[in-house]
Amino acid sequence: MLTSVNNPRVKDVVRLRNRRHRERERRFVIEGKRELAYAIDAGFPVSALYHCAEFHADRGEADLVRRFAAAGATCEETSADVFRKMSYRRTPDGLLGVAEAPTLTLTLTLDALPDASEGTGNALWLVAVGIEKPGNLGAMLRSLDAAGGTGLLIADAVADVFNPNAVRASVGAVFGLPIATASGDAIRAWLERRGIPLLAASPQAETIYTEATLTGPVALAVGSEHRGLGENWLASAQAVSIPMAGRVDSVNAATAAALLLFEARRQRGGRSRESEGSP
Repeated sequence: MLTSVNNPRVKDVVRLRNRRHRERERRFVIEGKRELAYAIDAGFPVSALYHCAEFHADRGEADLVRRFAAAGATCEETSADVFRKMSYRRTPDGLLGVAEAPTLTLTLTLDALPDASEGTGNALWLVAVGIEKPGNLGAMLRSLDAAGGTGLLIADAVADVFNPNAVRASVGAVFGLPIATASGDAIRAWLERRGIPLLAASPQAETIYTEATLTGPVALAVGSEHRGLGENWLASAQAVSIPMAGRVDSVNAATAAALLLFEARRQRGGRSRESEGSP
């Protein structure tokens, strides 16, 4: 059992809160039973798991620890003080993993998909442009997964998708969806080569998003709350707006993405998992 907060492994986990350390080590932290369950279900490479029974709620935590041990992760019990030191949550549930961060380039992540060379089908991509808040990026992933989207393209990345707040806000969707980061120019070129139309959210657009055609292959671009989308995005896309009835002139970036994604799902005749007979 780890009992010293000065143990090098404890210090290493704490340092992974820092983006530079995460990028240098190519590792990141996954905290929480729900998030870790999604990670192992998706076959995500978690190398170490730390657990503290004092924080468990008897909701299958011990079973999850055994699953990770069987999958080859190094599982180590900690004292309550040590776990509090490693945890970034106010109310931890006693489960924290360290995982390897995958390479998120367009070539490695997306060109390996079976239909990556074609724009056919019902591909639904979300393009997050210059998103600054990790929580927004994670919430976008959560909505993308819920709407049955294909994957996330992060253009001109500011927020880190493996930031603990992004991982938590995604509720595990970060482990099950294709994700790639690249420059805006590279992503627009990637979409154009595959014949995937681009729609861009803009408050000034005359076309309301519900009037746009969101069936067939499509990519939905949403910019940061501070800067929105630049002219280079709007010039190569059909601009759509979300009508506002109140005094504010915009909505949260993650909210805008959710509205566009679920409108696409509505137009495609999307049903709930229950109505489709999924477990």
